[in-house]
Amino acid sequence: MNEIDEIDLASVRREYTKGGLRRNDLTPNPLTLFELWLKQACEARLSDPTAMSVATVDETGQPYQRIVLLKHFDDEGLVFYTNMGSRKAQHLEKNNKISLHFPWYPLERQVNFTGVAERLSPIEVVKYFHSRPKDSQIAAWASQQSSKISARGILEGKFLELKQKFKNGEVPLPSFWGGFRVVFNSVEFWQGGAHRLHDRFLYQREGDSWKIDRLAP
Repeated sequence: MNEIDEIDLASVRREYTKGGLRRNDLTPNPLTLFELWLKQACEARLSDPTAMSVATVDETGQPYQRIVLLKHFDDEGLVFYTNMGSRKAQHLEKNNKISLHFPWYPLERQVNFTGVAERLSPIEVVKYFHSRPKDSQIAAWASQQSSKISARGILEGKFLELKQKFKNGEVPLPSFWGGFRVVFNSVEFWQGGAHRLHDRFLYQREGDSWKIDRLAP
């Protein structure tokens, strides 16, 4: 029996004791509560508080998830950037329905957004691209995201080649690099509770306002 077999997974559990979420804690607009929770995640010095799991679906209906960093949000939606040749971008080209999940485990909180992804304008993409560290800009050129490579050395060699090429000048925006704005129509807030009596509230867009329902855990 190996080490993993000796772990009793059924017994791995703990109580959630950080406190609850009540209806009077909610805000009319879900973004207001999300902004507060995100601020608290940053203040708690969580690792990568802006990290979110992005879920897309391919043409066969197979779901995929990956971690991406949130770069901006407002009433128009939540923004992230990516290589437009990536698997997630290809999925969204055919099916723009998307889900974003923020797993703030140390605070015993989760937030989930569902909606549709819309491509950002070239002006938005250029502005953000040139705000990135120069090495990150070069890395965008070096990697054909989601393509198959035979060895890491190929990627590192391409990066060093491009770093030399752009060492004395501005890195241009790659034609294959862009971003998405997620226009959301539902948001769920989850707060852990004692005895597995978790608090869940679902916001659903109804015209210019939001309907709020408590969900059983």
